[in-house]
Amino acid sequence: MNADSNIPESRALRHRDAAHGVYEDLRQRLSEGSPQPRLAPTRRAVEILGDPHLVAPVIHLTGTNGKTSTSRMIESLLRATGLRTGMLTSPHLLYFTERICIDGEPIADEAIVRNWAEVKPIIGLVDAELRATDELPLTFFEALTVLAFACFADAPVDVMVLEVGMGGEWDATNVADGQVAVFTPIAIDHVDRLGSTVTEIARTKSGIIKPAAAVVSAAQTVEALAVLQEAADLREAHLRLADIDFAVSSSEPAPEGIRLTVRGIATDYPDLVLPLHGSHQAQNAALAVAAVEAFIGDGRVPLATEIVETGLATATSPGRLQRLSRSPLTLVDVAHNPHGIAALLAALADYPGVDEFALVCGVLADKDWDGMARLLAPAAARFFVTNPTSDRSLAPPLFATALRTHGAHRVDTVPEAHDALNAARDWASAAPRRAVVVTGSVVLVGDVMASAHA
Repeated sequence: MNADSNIPESRALRHRDAAHGVYEDLRQRLSEGSPQPRLAPTRRAVEILGDPHLVAPVIHLTGTNGKTSTSRMIESLLRATGLRTGMLTSPHLLYFTERICIDGEPIADEAIVRNWAEVKPIIGLVDAELRATDELPLTFFEALTVLAFACFADAPVDVMVLEVGMGGEWDATNVADGQVAVFTPIAIDHVDRLGSTVTEIARTKSGIIKPAAAVVSAAQTVEALAVLQEAADLREAHLRLADIDFAVSSSEPAPEGIRLTVRGIATDYPDLVLPLHGSHQAQNAALAVAAVEAFIGDGRVPLATEIVETGLATATSPGRLQRLSRSPLTLVDVAHNPHGIAALLAALADYPGVDEFALVCGVLADKDWDGMARLLAPAAARFFVTNPTSDRSLAPPLFATALRTHGAHRVDTVPEAHDALNAARDWASAAPRRAVVVTGSVVLVGDVMASAHA
């Protein structure tokens, strides 16, 4: 619940309009799809603001998939200990204030407007300095990161959970010094920015490891792990790895999500309930528990059982195999690269009560869409290919052709996402044990969720 819901409706509407104006200001900048490999401008802005990025300790996350879910679990666990949390994630699904959360809730519109009024002149000053040296002004994500730090200092918070926007080494969030660096699985993505091999991508992501930090990582490929271990050794940081230093001891699907036992760094945490679906979320939960153990007590002090139980039981991750409706069953998932699609399909294989799926798909042209099509083609009875509302969207006929090339038979193209969803739901309603899954792009999932909330 947004804090503005507690004030009179007319004032809340004014705050929402003003907050939308902040978003429009940010959108005038170079998009987050075009990050600049630099830290100096962000560092200059926070320095002028009085170093808000230093007001609280930081848990910093990077990886290819699972960052937001793991961030949200970490935040929920920290909040269960009684700490006041600030969390920065990206992208958003419905409204941009989702990206900046205070104590588990999107920041109030009034607070975002008030903090932007303080930050905007500083941003303008740094822009002017950059233009004077023929550099690009602060990007959308750089400015958003500065704003988030200001909001966290204003709250104030006891701990910050920061998800990188892209990469790590030169990501704007890396002006902060993470006491704990967290790595979700590293795979191929953003090859135009991060490199074309897992080794290159891991090297960029390893840049969030700071001297003497605690490092916790999901299971990695041999190539990625070698890079992370080298970076940790160089910075005298302690690396703890999934399946060696901590693990999921047991996990099984349940009506409410997953029942699992986690072997933490310090002790075991049995019979936990996580209200999310998919074995990958169990792995994310173990990583989150290990990260919080590393943060509180350097992995030597067990967390109270009730903290872990409450923290995981109350964790949410919108857009991650989230149910939009029961009849017909309609799910949305933001998988947007082959690694994410593989995790989604593994979760669907265990989904109770469903024999056939229709997939509503829409992808962005700068992703590995052929790799996604190869995995998706044998996985569904019907496909409805549509168009996310993005200037980076891949034309639906191209993705439909890729699906057919990889063996899909019943593929329709439907230009509007709303129409594609309705067509898929009609198909699912015509027989028992059918369901609809919307996937392929964060933008598409946001489009469908916005339509559902309209």
